Amino acid sequence: MPRHYDLCARVQNGFAARLRRIAVPDTKMNLAISNVLYKEGFIAGVSRGDHVQPDTTYVPTTPDNIATRRLWLELKYNNDEPVLKKMSAVSKPSKKIVMKVEELQNLAAGNRAQFIKGLQPGEIAILTTNYGVLELRDALEKGAGGELLCRAI
Repeated sequence: MPRHYDLCARVQNGFAARLRRIAVPDTKMNLAISNVLYKEGFIAGVSRGDHVQPDTTYVPTTPDNIATRRLWLELKYNNDEPVLKKMSAVSKPSKKIVMKVEELQNLAAGNRAQFIKGLQPGEIAILTTNYGVLELRDALEKGAGGELLCRAI
């Protein structure tokens, strides 16, 4: 089952290949991470579609078509340069990275937490919390810790 690290690689590779849009598996986790990337301005849009192209009209996901459903991410460029420079997975199946609020505050301040390097200016971290998938600063506002999924700059 594709997880967040697969999405990180697909987005990074899509920008490296200068693609206009990419298709990723339609999962709740991929949708939540994509929505954070959209809200933070790293991608231009998120839409549903099949494995060939985005839908032009609404098509419900059913047991008959679920295998072909995809999320289409519209990649964003500024003067032909990718807006997202690098996206990497932090937590992996072999090493889950779960942080408390205090550790997340250190990361947001640019300091090391556990063995994770602090965030640089303009960089975001995406984590899964009891409130759903959130950007680091939103999680801190809610006072929530969680699993650090990926970071993007």
